[in-house]
Amino acid sequence: MNKEEIINIAKTKLADKIQYFENLIAETRASNNDTKSSMGDKYETGREMLQQEINNLQRQLNEVLNQQAILQKITSDPSEKVQNGALVKTDKGLFYIAASMGEFLCDNKKVMTVSAESPLVKAMFGKKMGETFTINNINQNIENIW
Repeated sequence: MNKEEIINIAKTKLADKIQYFENLIAETRASNNDTKSSMGDKYETGREMLQQEINNLQRQLNEVLNQQAILQKITSDPSEKVQNGALVKTDKGLFYIAASMGEFLCDNKKVMTVSAESPLVKAMFGKKMGETFTINNINQNIENIW
């Protein structure tokens, strides 16, 4: 597996998410400005709801920015054990330990990106190739680590 390619896919995915949230925030702010009127309280309620939506989007954007910061610290150096930045193949799947961004395809293989804080990673953290771990009463064998 090419870890560098996986890192680049993850970075691109995060950059797209950041752009998406920034655009949504800008559009919501613009619609918030459009509702300014002296017509009464119902417009104030609408503006408050839009402001709450902007705050919610800003929180989501900050979360993605934190994920990007985590990913920036990760190198493509090979790993001997399960740790942040490792690509781990078990008998149940292929996991990239960085930030939780979901699943994507790389070389026609599904790669699940998971956070080091996830229960799955906590169960396998520090293990080496050939070792097993159990999560939700399911045993998994670590077949390879890059």
